[in-house]
Amino acid sequence: MKSKRNATLIGLIAILLWSSIVGLIRGVSESLGATGGAAMMYTVASGLLLLTIGFPRLGEIPRRYLLWGSILFVSYEMCLALSIGYANSGRQAIEVGMVNYLWPSFTILAAILFNKQKSNLLVIPGFLMAILGICWVLGGDQGLDLAGMVENIKDNPLSYGLAFSGAAIWAAYCTVTSRIAGGKNGITLFFMLTASVLWAKYLFGAEAAMAFSYQAMIYLVLAASAMGFGYAAWNVGILHGNVTILAGASYFIPVVSAVLSAMLLHAPLSVSFWQGASMVCGGSILCWLATRGAGQAARRTQSALSK
Repeated sequence: MKSKRNATLIGLIAILLWSSIVGLIRGVSESLGATGGAAMMYTVASGLLLLTIGFPRLGEIPRRYLLWGSILFVSYEMCLALSIGYANSGRQAIEVGMVNYLWPSFTILAAILFNKQKSNLLVIPGFLMAILGICWVLGGDQGLDLAGMVENIKDNPLSYGLAFSGAAIWAAYCTVTSRIAGGKNGITLFFMLTASVLWAKYLFGAEAAMAFSYQAMIYLVLAASAMGFGYAAWNVGILHGNVTILAGASYFIPVVSAVLSAMLLHAPLSVSFWQGASMVCGGSILCWLATRGAGQAARRTQSALSK
């Protein structure tokens, strides 16, 4: 029991580490650039994963998982890092990060559509609430303001587009890998591939030179540690801890992330932003409850029929 409690605590630490990612990525990109900074982060994180998780035995991993897992994971991580790095300000980086946190709702919706995940009608208001929350965030200080939201997106369509694409890609990654991974974990390889692609983009693109400083190195180490140790800690929690507690806690990442990012980036956030962030969390939780409620109802029916 104590071991399970400790594993759950380690899993919760992973959630806290992931919640700091937006602010830390932005801190790195401000000194080392969007692409160069991301390449450095994933390189250092790959080293940390080699030490904590190790390199996977490729012969034991299904080839379809290696192929599609690699493509989807690398694509997502690039969307995440570059969307934040390309943001025009700290406030915009936080907004972009919030768009990325549509992935829990997208993942549940994809699981229902493609993996035949049982659910009830609660998923509909949950998904709509999450989308409304993002619209509320992007509306600025006025809350739900469609004209303001459009102007906000037009100010930096690349960042917002990458963040939205990343949310959809991560949902696809979760949906696909749950079917073809066979219980294997290729996360270290995927991080190394992400770093390689980012280095190629940096070396062959018109990227500015990285400006190393004491502050940049601190942000780099913290960001890489949050990424690498976050995945390592999550694996411990999922394998040995209370999965129900961890799954429920993970849906509060958007709000925790906004709090930490606002502190790290010294970016004050309006009341309407917090309202929108809360809606994103609430929508994700409703989607989660929709699948849990349907699963429990199916188990009760099956139990009744077996008597």
